Amino acid sequence: MKKNLDCSVKEKRPLIDPAFGDISLSRQCELLGLSRSGYYYQPLPASEEDLLFMNLIDEQYTLTPYYGVRRMTAALRRMGHRVNHKRVARLLRTMGIEAIYPKPRSSSNQSEHIIHPYLLRNLIPSHSNEVWAADITYIRMHQGFLYLVAIMDWYSRYVVSFQISNTLETSFCLDALETALERSCPEIFNTDQGVQFTSEEFTSTLKQADIRISMDGKGRVFDNIFVERLWRSVKYEEVYLNEYRTGWEAEKGLSRYFRHYNEERPSCHVVAPYENRNMRVYPHCFFIFSIFLSYAVGLYPGVFPGETSSVSP
Repeated sequence: MKKNLDCSVKEKRPLIDPAFGDISLSRQCELLGLSRSGYYYQPLPASEEDLLFMNLIDEQYTLTPYYGVRRMTAALRRMGHRVNHKRVARLLRTMGIEAIYPKPRSSSNQSEHIIHPYLLRNLIPSHSNEVWAADITYIRMHQGFLYLVAIMDWYSRYVVSFQISNTLETSFCLDALETALERSCPEIFNTDQGVQFTSEEFTSTLKQADIRISMDGKGRVFDNIFVERLWRSVKYEEVYLNEYRTGWEAEKGLSRYFRHYNEERPSCHVVAPYENRNMRVYPHCFFIFSIFLSYAVGLYPGVFPGETSSVSP
């Protein structure tokens, strides 16, 4: 009888004990529904050419987050690189990013995870710890890459916590959440519908803290706009100016940057986020000015009727 385990290959491998004499290695693999080649397989690191393409995609995506596979492929070809759309699609999946633009609701979500409703529509944050938001982005290094998750307070733009990882597993997002909850607790927590944030471990931690869960609509432009603006700041002001050689260097550089971002760098309120946590502004002014500012800097060109992009692809 085979064991029916709803686990990935990576999760099944540690369950096999080659030194266990009573059951052969082949039989253990068979019981777990894992092929022997799957047990011995070691993933190859990304090639230098893939890393080059991923870094170029990251820079282009930061400029034009509405670029999908075909437009991103065309952009790379204009740079003189011979690449097809299948390779670009694979690299985008590896990086964990997709184009941001309104999409028709043409099919229902078949995920086994519960997708929570979006609670921030028409909500104007008026104080700190009313709404937190989290997102994941790709961080390039001298050789290789990492993933960065950050949790931000929507009202003050204060980065409550962050974590880096070399995989997209749920654990590093959970670590960031637990660190943030040691410091404070929001009323609402907003994320996208990524598997890390819809996982049982992540959502149960929020529920145990009596936090209301909000999730973006897939591909919606403004649902998590402040975190998207944070990524643009992080990359232009820190990541692209440094070539991290190790994870330790990346963590040290990002820690320094977020400390500067929270305590010294002015935000849209012309004060640092740390100072802004104790401020109150007229809510309607906050909302209107934030949307106008995002529009003015050209983060989402082409979204508004009659708008033309000032960013060259």
